[in-house]
This record gives sequence, structure tokens and C-alpha cells, in this order.
Amino acid sequence: MVDLHTHTNKSDGTYTPRELMDYAVQKGLKAIAITDHDTTDGIDEAFDHIREKNLLLELIPGTEFSTVWQMEEREQEIHVVGLFVDYKQDAYAAHLKGYIESRVVRNRKMCELLTQAGMPVTPEALEEANPGAVITRAHFGRYLLEQGYVRTRKEAFDRYIGEGCPCFIPRRKVTPFEAVRVILHAGGVPVLAHPMLYHLTEEELRRLAREMKEAGLVGIEALYSTHTREEERLIRRIAKEYDLCVSGGSDFHGANKPGLDLATGYGSLFVPDDILETLRQHKGKQGNR
Repeated sequence: MVDLHTHTNKSDGTYTPRELMDYAVQKGLKAIAITDHDTTDGIDEAFDHIREKNLLLELIPGTEFSTVWQMEEREQEIHVVGLFVDYKQDAYAAHLKGYIESRVVRNRKMCELLTQAGMPVTPEALEEANPGAVITRAHFGRYLLEQGYVRTRKEAFDRYIGEGCPCFIPRRKVTPFEAVRVILHAGGVPVLAHPMLYHLTEEELRRLAREMKEAGLVGIEALYSTHTREEERLIRRIAKEYDLCVSGGSDFHGANKPGLDLATGYGSLFVPDDILETLRQHKGKQGNR
């Protein structure tokens, strides 16, 4: 059993990289991918911990990119996971730095809007509460909850910081096709993350898969914590139609996603080892694309 989509406290998870490795062993995982948002800061720490404790666990370096797909009538946020990336490559690190800087600019503007709305928050306060993390909207939601401005994190997103809400600011627009190319250039394997969460029609989803495949997409997450069996079958059909590998992961965030566990999601998720082995065959093959 493997889990190819997880987060640590270096982005919006609550487990440290070391804690996540220990938990992966406890859960009986053969391999795990750390796919923090726009950062690889936790990967060295995780590798060090595996070596220090002689853990029987394979760690796959990864990243999750937030991108924007321009459709005819709207823009749609799309996430792309990169697996097996050469995270020490200078060009890859430079791309991530640019993404992080765009988050910093966005976060400052959101702090200003929230403060104007009567909910004072500063970038410094968020950074102090989440040392070393790439600040995402999940951190905003938790902060608003802890300060008593909202009753739940869902309310924070629904009323203030969700897309289209008064305090929402979009980030620099990176397309999913750009993310695919960046991942390929770093020798990685690009995967379309949680495709059913975008609420696209089947026709739109097929179009996205086709266009991303043309850009070099290798895989698509059919096995995911919230996918029903019917949804999984649909994604598997699309994967077969566009010659994409099937991937899978829990999208584990620790306490930031209550009830969603590593490896098993909400209880029925299971990602077999052969999923990883199929994806591994594409590692580094398109680095010069």
C-alpha cells in the first residue's frame, strides 16, 4: 500500500515531516510522497529521519502546484502533483520561489482586506503561528477560527476567503500546462490531482485531460479520498482513453482535514503498490521535453 498525495506543516498540513514518516510506517505504507503546496522544504528533513531511524519506507519527493485553467466562460483552479521531482534542481527551485513569492503578495493583500472587514490579521501573525510554513488559505481559516472571528473553518471560506468572497485575492496565474512542463523538466511525473473536486462536466474533464496530455501529463488521480466508485470508474475510463497512468493518494493534512486519515482517506481508500511501479517507469523520461 502506498500514498502519493500528502501534506506536512511545511504547507497546510499539521504533521512535521518526521511525524508523517513515523505515521506512514505505523500505517504499514511501503511508500509515501510528500506533495506540499509549492514547496519542497520538508523533503530533506523526511529523508534524514528515514535514514536516522532506518525506516523501511520509500519517500517520493513531490510538490502540488495550484494553477488556473482558462475556460471559455470562467477560470477554474486546477491542482497538479509532481512526483519523483529533482527538487534540488536550480531551475525547479527558482520556479517554486516565484510561486511562493506570489503567495506572499497575495497573503498581504488578503490580510489588508480581512483587517478592513473587522478581523485584524497580519502576515507576521500568520508566520509566527506557522513557523517555516508556506502560508495558504488553510492557515488563514485556522487563524480566523482561533481568533473567534468565525465558528468554523468552513465559515471562513464560505464567507470571507473562498474564491469569489470579499477577502479573496487570486494568485499569479500559472496554467496547468506550465506546471506540467516544470515538473517534466525536473525529471518528474506530472499528475492531475483530485479531478472530481473541480465539478467539471464529463466533457470539460475530458477536454482538460486531453489538453494536459498534449502538454506532457503522465497520470491522473483516480484513487482519492472523496471519490465514489462511480467517479473512480469514470476517471479510469478517461485515463485509458488518453493513455494516462492511474495515481492515488489520500491528500492527508492531519488535523486540518478532520476524519481523513493517511492511506485510507475516509475509510475505503486503498492505493496498491503497482500504481507506484507504473508511475515510476515514467520517472525522468521527459526531462528535456
